[in-house]
Parts: sequence; structure tokens; C-alpha cells
Amino acid sequence: MTETPTERMQMLQRSLRAASLLGAAFFSTSFFACSREQPSQAASPSTLSPAPVQVAEPPPPTVAAEALAPVNLYGTCEPGEGGSGKTYMGREIAEVMGHFGVGWLERPEREREERTDLLVAAMKLKPTDAVADIGAGSGYFTMRLAPIVAEGVVYATDIQKEMLDIVMERALEDGAHNVMPILGEIDDSGLEPNSVDVVLFVDAYHEFSHPWEMMTSIVRALKPGGRVYLVEYRLEDPTVPIKERHKMSEEQARREMEAVGLRFVENADVLPQQHIMVFERR
Repeated sequence: MTETPTERMQMLQRSLRAASLLGAAFFSTSFFACSREQPSQAASPSTLSPAPVQVAEPPPPTVAAEALAPVNLYGTCEPGEGGSGKTYMGREIAEVMGHFGVGWLERPEREREERTDLLVAAMKLKPTDAVADIGAGSGYFTMRLAPIVAEGVVYATDIQKEMLDIVMERALEDGAHNVMPILGEIDDSGLEPNSVDVVLFVDAYHEFSHPWEMMTSIVRALKPGGRVYLVEYRLEDPTVPIKERHKMSEEQARREMEAVGLRFVENADVLPQQHIMVFERR
């Protein structure tokens, strides 16, 4: 029997309600150390991107992730030291470092303390790679990546225009013509779909106020087989002299990256204080 447009619309609405219930059931309240947000504080359904109905083949991981409404992923708690009071999957999101922190990012001893040279080498970049430096800040890594991918491009993305102004001034001085600035939003990287081979986060992801939305946009931007390098201070190591809210454990990072459809590849144990956690788009 032929369905009327009204009947088809009713079926679609029932499907979307079912997907929302599935997402709520998947992320149980046992993940949360703090209270969940009330419905009035939840993300508007209009910010979600429900997957189109596919009959013959299973949906890709990014579509499956988008079907999980973020309403139950966020919560609130009493702010800890360096914390924002907002939680994501049980982790308190850290406060954001503003552009006034450039001096710390560019401190002379940074390479010696963090062995940033080893991090760049561990990425195993090809000259033609398109790399996104997410939360590029002052361009510390952008300017080190640009000559390595001389035939490719480095997208320096940040949500602070002041940071991007600094990056582009440096790129002009160094003649790094393959550096492209992208002003993102708190919930969107600004990258085009299927545009990057490699994504790098260095001590930035833990500050994202909307990590689910941001990571969903980043997964869309990755080419098939694209890699994510998530670099964070080790929460498991109490001797690392960084505020707790500005560290991450491998367990928590894997939980959050797998929630958006990424596959864990390895944790490269080469840095003195930080994880290099590698994930891949399926």
C-alpha cells in the first residue's frame, strides 16, 4: 500500500524519537561525577544532524555518532581548580587560556621540557599532507609543521582572532605560504568535509566547551583513514606539574574519541610529560 506524505512524516518522527532514546540509554548516568544539565540547558535539537535513512548498507561511524543526542553528555559541577564547572562524559572541562598566555606557549624552555621535536617526528608526516593544527594558539606547532608539509597545507584553526593574527604575522615573516588561518566556532572547527589527512591537538582539547560538537565537525573534515593526534598531559602521573583539570587520562580520552566514531590506534610513549594518543577515522 502506498504511504501518504503525512504517514511518511509520522514514521520519520518516530525514528528520530527512538534514536534519541537510544542515545540516552547508551551513555548511562554512571559516567557522571556531577549532575546532568536540566532539559532547559540542553543543546537545541536544531544543532543536531540526524543521519539520513539508509536501507542497503550500515551507516558510517560519524553518522552513528551524530544520532546520539548530546543532551545527556553534558552536566555541571562545583568548579575545581582550573575548571569551568561544566562536565562532559564525567570530565570537568578546563578553563580556556586566552591570547594573553602567548608568552607561556612560546617560552624558550618549552622544547626541552616537552620535547616538542619528538612529537613532530612521531607524526610521520608526508610532504603532501593537509594538516589541521586545532587550537593553534600562537602558531608554535603550525610553524614547525609548515616546512615538513611543504607541498601540502597547514590549517591553523582557533576561535580567537587575536591568536590567528599572531600566526599569520609569523607565517608572513617566515615565508610560510602554505599556512591557512581558519577562525572556528566553539562548536565547529570551520574545516571543510574530507579536507584533512592529519589533525593535531596539543594541550587544547581539554578546554573545548563543546567537545562533542567540535569533534563531530572534525571527524567530518577527516579524509577516510585520516589520523588524529591528541596530545595531553598525563593525568595518570601525579608528578606532572600541571593543574588536574588541564590533564587527561588515556581511558577518558579513548571514551570521548570513540563516542564520535574514531578508532584508537596507539599511545606513543615518547614524551616526558604528555600522552600522544593516535586515533583514526574508520
